[in-house]
Amino acid sequence: MIPPDTKYVEVGDADVAYQVLGEGPSDLLFFNGLGSNVETAWEDPGTVDFLRRLATLRRLILLDRRGTGASDGVPRNAIPTWEEWTEDIESVLNAVGSERVSILASVDAGPIAILYAVAHPERVDSLVLFNTSARYLIAEDYPIGFTPEALDFVVDFLRKHWGTPEFLLLAGGAEQDPVRLSALARLFRSSVTPRTAAAQYDYLLRNLDVRPVLPLLRLPTLVLSADNKSFLPMTHGRFLAEHIEGSKFVALPGNDMLIFGQRDLIFDEVAEFLTGTRPVTDIDRVLVSVLFTDIIGSTERASSLGDQRWRSLLDRHDQIVREQLRIFRGREVNTTGDGFVASFDGPARAIRCGRAIIDATSSLGIELRIGLHTGECEVRGDDLGGLAVHIAARIGSLASPNEVLVSGTVKDLVVGSGLEFNDRGEHVLKGVPGSWKLYAVCS
Repeated sequence: MIPPDTKYVEVGDADVAYQVLGEGPSDLLFFNGLGSNVETAWEDPGTVDFLRRLATLRRLILLDRRGTGASDGVPRNAIPTWEEWTEDIESVLNAVGSERVSILASVDAGPIAILYAVAHPERVDSLVLFNTSARYLIAEDYPIGFTPEALDFVVDFLRKHWGTPEFLLLAGGAEQDPVRLSALARLFRSSVTPRTAAAQYDYLLRNLDVRPVLPLLRLPTLVLSADNKSFLPMTHGRFLAEHIEGSKFVALPGNDMLIFGQRDLIFDEVAEFLTGTRPVTDIDRVLVSVLFTDIIGSTERASSLGDQRWRSLLDRHDQIVREQLRIFRGREVNTTGDGFVASFDGPARAIRCGRAIIDATSSLGIELRIGLHTGECEVRGDDLGGLAVHIAARIGSLASPNEVLVSGTVKDLVVGSGLEFNDRGEHVLKGVPGSWKLYAVCS
């Protein structure tokens, strides 16, 4: 979908970026923590799906607080206080004319939302807190907190690994598809630099303690928590729920700290909390052929060409791929920044489309790798899910330059089609049981 326009509001001498999506008689402010960028978020199909669904509940307001994303940066030696950051919320709500709002706040944005809700009970009608904490450090009356040494480890880890797959894996993204991990890593890098992320966490977590204001919260509150031993154990979320009168606590499975990682479950919980009704998800299971495309060395190519020339090349690439999908009756499922995910109701047409895409894009001076698998997928609206999608992605990552690599399932289904293959041997696909015979389509 087309991203909403990014607008700015002045907060002191800084500009705070925000977006508004959808319509409704009431508002929902989605206030993400470090890792937020209202511009880059729309490059990841999973994130887009989550935001689009939130906007069906209420008018959706997004913001990047000062020091993150598309908003003005802040010096590492002059980081705003928790209270000062509440001014960002107030200024954005004033700018969009929001009189009553529910707030969905994640991780380090949670304490800011708590402070704002306590200070403005006339404006906030409910609060959803995802993987957040009232206090981080251990204390005599807070034995569940982290030791200063443990905090030092977290800060050092962020300084070295922020915006990398290593960071995302520790944050609970081990089950994510490699394409999703890459997109999320870009999102985090576009939010803040590694040293700024480390500096903000170091300052904020050492000074975080909103426990005294928890009894003052007099509004419906939903607390969602996963159990991540490295960054934030579930005991922190339970503490919040126990000290906010009338709140509801939901324990999330796994250890994923990222709100986009469990977006289906989180959306269902938020929707039920805000509307009183849990959404009914219409899931169909169909047999489809899933095709993944990827430009090889896109990062290096983008760096050598520069932003403008790279964007022009990428636009032409996208036009060519979409034209071939139209010719071979494929359906674009989503894009991955420098590639496509598409589905076909016939594997032979999917293979021929893959070869046609490689041939048609060769004039651009780029090389593609393409992976293909046929299997049963879950259909959720316009999206596809299930193991077959992950298998196709992993096969694609093993393809050689300008090669269409397919699973043995695909090869067996196109017997008699005239298509020929070269045996590429057996491979273990990360996160997929067993070993898989793979075949390269002959050009």
